[in-house]
Amino acid sequence: MEISLQLDYAGDARAACDAAVALEAAGLDAVWVAEAWGFDSPTIMGYLAARTERVAIGSAVVNVYSRTPALIAQTAAGLDAVSGGRALLGLGASGPQVVEGWHGVAYDKPLARTRETVEICRRVWRREVVEHHGTFDMPLPADKGGRHGKPLKMLTRPVRPGIPVFLAALGPANVAMTAEIADGWLPHLFLPEKAGRVWGEALAKGTAKRDPALGPLRTVAGGLLAIGEDAARFRDRARPQIALYVGGMGARGKNFYNDLAVAYGYEKEAAEIQDLYLGGRIRDAAAAVPDEFCELATLCGPEGYVRERVEAFREAGVTMLNVTPTGSDPVRLVEKVKSWLT
Repeated sequence: MEISLQLDYAGDARAACDAAVALEAAGLDAVWVAEAWGFDSPTIMGYLAARTERVAIGSAVVNVYSRTPALIAQTAAGLDAVSGGRALLGLGASGPQVVEGWHGVAYDKPLARTRETVEICRRVWRREVVEHHGTFDMPLPADKGGRHGKPLKMLTRPVRPGIPVFLAALGPANVAMTAEIADGWLPHLFLPEKAGRVWGEALAKGTAKRDPALGPLRTVAGGLLAIGEDAARFRDRARPQIALYVGGMGARGKNFYNDLAVAYGYEKEAAEIQDLYLGGRIRDAAAAVPDEFCELATLCGPEGYVRERVEAFREAGVTMLNVTPTGSDPVRLVEKVKSWLT
């Protein structure tokens, strides 16, 4: 099992990168950079590539609506070039509120867009002449306004002909597709003890169609990390983020994280969190997050307990433990957990 860091995307980007650099020396294997509707992730990933030497650098996630598949492929190949082959491409559909509200693009065909984006990226990296017609058209045909386009292949030579692709997926159809076509999976709000009953069938369905050449599916999940006799108190720091996603990341009936909380068995609590959050009572929404949810989504407590949590994630299929170190000495935390994993 590897260990990775979820970079703080809402604060000072340079300070967050400074922290990642310090953790690289402590044994960190990868850094994931989110985008949402804040700073773009490729700019920060390029800065990280210049500041680091060994860690893999991934987007978590670039959405498949705001950039064309060819541009996504170019961006990933560019990052792979400047980092010396350390890029990881995390892709996802995001949600209707962000796609339509921020990017001004209709939220349609999320699975088809994702599948075709992965296919086109891989063809671009292999330097194939790309002609593709589906949800995306390359080149643009005449009946859609095209006049001068012709099939092209990538001008430059990528460092690697295949960059690992990780998909952010929660719904059954999306998870099944991920297990079929992706190198890795980026589930959010992953509760290892409940994951099998929510996603087990979908993962099995997709794996049955998987090309053996892809190798086993890599899974990236984890949470807040704190170790110490009084470290359980840090679990409460997960409440605002859980409330944000379960309550505020989407409208009623269009919130994938709320649906996930229901699937986990928190139907009543999920409805209450959403009511409070959408009603502007954000602190109350955070307080309404069940204690069990906070505990299972984090790794906070005495050393023996945290080691048990790490094993719970491993047993649930997690191959890269994605952590947010909490407390006064994040380097020590990463060094300690890394020593358990090797």
